Amino acid sequence: MTATDGFDLGLAGKAAVVTGAGAGIGQAIALGLAAVGARVGLVEIDPTRAAATAELIEKAGGSALPLPADVMDTAALGAAITAAHAEFGRLDILVNNAGGVKASRFLEQSERSWRRHIDINLVSMLAATSAAAPLIAETVAASPSPGGGSIVNITSIEGMRAAPMYAVYAACKAGMINFTRTMALELGELGIRINALAPDRTATAGIRGIMRGPVDPDALPVPSPADAAGIERYIPLGREGVARELADAAVFLCSDRAGYITGTTLSVDGGTAASAGWLRAGSGWTLQGADAPSGFATGPRQ
Repeated sequence: MTATDGFDLGLAGKAAVVTGAGAGIGQAIALGLAAVGARVGLVEIDPTRAAATAELIEKAGGSALPLPADVMDTAALGAAITAAHAEFGRLDILVNNAGGVKASRFLEQSERSWRRHIDINLVSMLAATSAAAPLIAETVAASPSPGGGSIVNITSIEGMRAAPMYAVYAACKAGMINFTRTMALELGELGIRINALAPDRTATAGIRGIMRGPVDPDALPVPSPADAAGIERYIPLGREGVARELADAAVFLCSDRAGYITGTTLSVDGGTAASAGWLRAGSGWTLQGADAPSGFATGPRQ
């Protein structure tokens, strides 16, 4: 169940494609879109995960089409999007979720490493948008609706701040944010809105080190006590996010209820973008690396 249940979002009967839909945030977004009546194409490199997500959707009464494809293969990605359009007879929504990162100092990365980061995070978004936008525009022209078509890009908080050990990944995510702004201008005349979501730490299979095979989104291991303590200090809301929270935000941006929102990046991060390096310290806050908490305590001041 999601926060959008019982709230008409105008998505019933629409068709969507979600990349990286086999686990984590992508899976949650696919499930969320299906729950409000959209038919969902599941682009996923792991066929087993694609099938497992489709099964979850179909058991809940939704409609899904597994589309096994590597998003770094732009021809295969384009073919998967075309197949979804052919199957559903329309395309209204694209969610560019697929991505990946490996922590490393930039000067220790090989050219192959940073090119793979660029291909999976940035080029895949460009290729998917290039393939999907004309099909979405065709759907909008044939059956205009208040919200029109929608593209949602899953970027990251790392696209908005310095990110040591993640330089190329952060550059890609920053590129996604500015691509979103720019394409809001170019796609607006076609009736397509485009927005981005910027999560921070979210409980997913990848965060927990589960890299292969189907994953039960409701049965992820909990963080270790040390990780939990760090999360409580780092995130103003005191916990990591869950994929369903990202899904609710994405479903909203895809919906007619967001019909006048385009070119924006919404942080869904528990407040970490706002905290800008401040950490919880007892009843107050301290900057990272500071020896003692600041005088800005949460209780009354003397």
